[in-house]
Amino acid sequence: MWAVLPGEVALAVCLVAGVRIPGAVLLGAEALVVGVLALETYVMWPLYAARRRAGETRREAGLSAVRAVVPVAVRRLLVHEFRALHSLGLWVLRRRHRIPAGARPFAYTEPQTGIMWTFVFVSVVETVVLAMVIPWPLVHAILLVVDVYGIVIVLALQAACVTRPHLVEADGSLRLRYGALFDLRAPAAVIAAARVDRRFPGGGLVRVDEDGTLDLAVGSQTTVTVELTEPVEFVRPLGKRGSARTLRFHADDPRAVVAALVTPSLAPPLTPERTAPSSTPDPPA
Repeated sequence: MWAVLPGEVALAVCLVAGVRIPGAVLLGAEALVVGVLALETYVMWPLYAARRRAGETRREAGLSAVRAVVPVAVRRLLVHEFRALHSLGLWVLRRRHRIPAGARPFAYTEPQTGIMWTFVFVSVVETVVLAMVIPWPLVHAILLVVDVYGIVIVLALQAACVTRPHLVEADGSLRLRYGALFDLRAPAAVIAAARVDRRFPGGGLVRVDEDGTLDLAVGSQTTVTVELTEPVEFVRPLGKRGSARTLRFHADDPRAVVAALVTPSLAPPLTPERTAPSSTPDPPA
């Protein structure tokens, strides 16, 4: 299904673009799509029916059937992609994603911004060059769709990181994020110490050592280290679970993050609807 449906989208784009496709190819493609959907329905319907008989709602039963058939890594990649596209809309509107009242956001995109814009520039140049050198309309249309979508995804990944910053919430808890791919929460009660600590760990985006140290690197670097009194659990981008007792991550302003973690939050300012009581007692009636 994951191979046939993108092919169907590319075929639709070619038809809209005016590319002439033989009738036999169209008929074969549509028959393949119908066959794949019928096979998915044949596999998922008994699972759905069993969950309904177990007392689940239609939505719960449908989600259970999808989870049983579609691998967790594929589901999470699709969710990440939709969230990134949603973040692109937030970026255009100059909004950020779910920052509660009293929380302090901290950006972490500085080391990767230049690389992302380089990717976008190279992708645009590649799209223009391929459009000039490829003479076959069908291949040209398919590559154009792929290239434009790739540019949108790169922009969406950067937008997800901009609109989903790290947070130190009003109660002192820490929320670490990397775009739509990673989200970890550490309650204030388990945070023992925080310090500025610049490191350059190897490996990918999320790496956990044997001693329970998590490295959430941006641009292959981390700038803040947070020690915890007990491990906190997290979910990797592709669904694997883990736990960590030491958190190392990057922030563009690491000193501000450390100050927010070690300094008690101030009381919220007074508003007209919420005024402080007077220290002078009211005069007697």
